Amino acid sequence: MRKLNYTSMIRLAVLICVCLQSLACSSKDLDSDEGGINNGNTLVKPKYNRSSVLRNPLNGWVMYAARTAEPTYWDQEYYVPDLGKRVKAIDYASACYLRTSWSSLNPADGVYAWRDPSTQIARLINGAKERGVPIALRIVVDGRDQGMNTPQFVFDAGAASYLENPSYPTRVTPLPQDPIFRQYYAKFIEALAEDFNDPDHVSFIDAYGFGKWGEAHNVIYEDPNTSTGANTEALKEELIDWVSDLYTRTFTKIPLVINYHRLIGHPQSWGSPNPNSDKLLAKMINKGYSLRQDAFGMTDYYQGWEKQFAKSWNYKRPILMEGGWITSGTHRYWTDPSGRYREGHPEDVRQGEFDDSAEACVNMMDFRSGDTDSWFEKSFSLVQRFISEGGYRLYPDRVYLPEKIKSGAETTITHRWRNMGWGYCPNNIPQWNYKYKVAFALLDAQDNVKKIFLDTDSEPSEWLKDNPVSYNFKTKVDLPAGAYSWAVAIVDTAKDNQPGLELAINGDVTSAGWTKLLDVQVQ
Repeated sequence: MRKLNYTSMIRLAVLICVCLQSLACSSKDLDSDEGGINNGNTLVKPKYNRSSVLRNPLNGWVMYAARTAEPTYWDQEYYVPDLGKRVKAIDYASACYLRTSWSSLNPADGVYAWRDPSTQIARLINGAKERGVPIALRIVVDGRDQGMNTPQFVFDAGAASYLENPSYPTRVTPLPQDPIFRQYYAKFIEALAEDFNDPDHVSFIDAYGFGKWGEAHNVIYEDPNTSTGANTEALKEELIDWVSDLYTRTFTKIPLVINYHRLIGHPQSWGSPNPNSDKLLAKMINKGYSLRQDAFGMTDYYQGWEKQFAKSWNYKRPILMEGGWITSGTHRYWTDPSGRYREGHPEDVRQGEFDDSAEACVNMMDFRSGDTDSWFEKSFSLVQRFISEGGYRLYPDRVYLPEKIKSGAETTITHRWRNMGWGYCPNNIPQWNYKYKVAFALLDAQDNVKKIFLDTDSEPSEWLKDNPVSYNFKTKVDLPAGAYSWAVAIVDTAKDNQPGLELAINGDVTSAGWTKLLDVQVQ
């Protein structure tokens, strides 16, 4: 009898433990990551899209265009062995980068080539606009390598200049502290901003432009033959202050970038880090600049200083990448001290650039002129990997929504968001000013938006890889009784809450950009 009692007691204890475990699991499921608030709502789990090209701002691949590009440039195709077919680069790009001269855009005082549709450069810019690809710009003024990048009329007016080699009399470089130079340059940038301070058509402005190729190194302030260098640090900072003030005043809606490196604004291109570089870059960043680097994969130039600087600004400012080695030209990339690259194997360089980009958590990579073919023909798997892994790819993996609700009643929408990319959505930059927010909408049977519910607490810049973020959003549904559909979008609050970012979702997306989630009956 005693044995039976003990057996019964053991069985009862086991049963109680199982019940308690069952209750604990149910409670955990309800709590999940949403604070236990679902109010009987239905859980929707949108299906993640890991491979589609998302043409979002400051995100993805960038095409490069020469100032003399013909209309056929937009239709250029590359054979991809992995796909067994030819594809267009534009189908994979989120922006088109135009690195051009001041003289090409402003050949005479008060004459602006982009406003004349018959000019080559206007056709190029309008071609990007017609195809829905925003343009990005860098304006170069230095003439030592490329010829007359500053308009002749500026020198005719008396602007001070430097001629490095008398054998090339047109390769004139202005001295940027000269007041006549600054008068005409400021006039030009102000005119440029009148037409290009438009985020619908402009991706970013590379907003420094001095030094060789406009890369912010080897900057000429004084004739090197007579300069003692005593004033260099003061001149560097004064120019950075002046040019950054000019661009931030005129381009208020467009992301501005500065080429970060250890000799920012210095008269040399190579050497040990200058002790003032970090301070000068931070000064520009604090004014609103984001980051760009033109030597990814080039070990001698993209060194530990640059890598550490990028790391210190990760998720505070976006980083845009350009490769350093030109594998189709005269660069001897196989001499790179890393030993990563074999002669005749541009795919090695593409891998090196990709690896550096992943380490820096970049938002954008480049299809640079002359190297684009090797990305598609020899390294297409890396093109696809950056689409899937790089930049930012945002989607809600859990949304709790009501299927029935009384008109005028309050409900709580619980939603959780993931960023599947190594970069981040730079909603925090001053030019965007936190304009992107999560919004839910109720749509009628024809997918017309009847009401938008904006969650102002949602913040996409805080969504980082492997760190989902949840929100409990209380709102009131004040609509006539009837059948509707719930939909979600990340909207642009500066554009009347229209959907502003493409989501990485496989689902039913309306023509206006809302992703439908669940039917609801308002009673």
